[in-house]
Amino acid sequence: MPKKEIQTEYLRLRVKGYDNKLVDNSCRQIVETAGRNNSEVIGPVPLPTEIKRYTVNRSTFVDKNSREQFELRIHKRLIDIEKPSQAMVESLSNLNLPAGIEIEIKMGVERKD
Repeated sequence: MPKKEIQTEYLRLRVKGYDNKLVDNSCRQIVETAGRNNSEVIGPVPLPTEIKRYTVNRSTFVDKNSREQFELRIHKRLIDIEKPSQAMVESLSNLNLPAGIEIEIKMGVERKD
């Protein structure tokens, strides 16, 4: 007997930002928008925070042992929206998000045996 293959479409959103509160608020807006359009939402799933560290000399030529250290934290969240409608995609594109928040949208098809 052949197995039935079920294909489901989904949107995968990766939200990135420097401020974790802004990232969380943006995720909340996305989940509320998806809820209004009757879409099933998985997430937001927190991904590991990317930390970039920089060490800089305090003065140009003198005192090499005197240095300053800076770090840049990039907070990331992952949201999956299953069976998105065209209205859902349009409402996501019209969403007004704060500056400094980057959203990467990928569309995929998942196969289940």
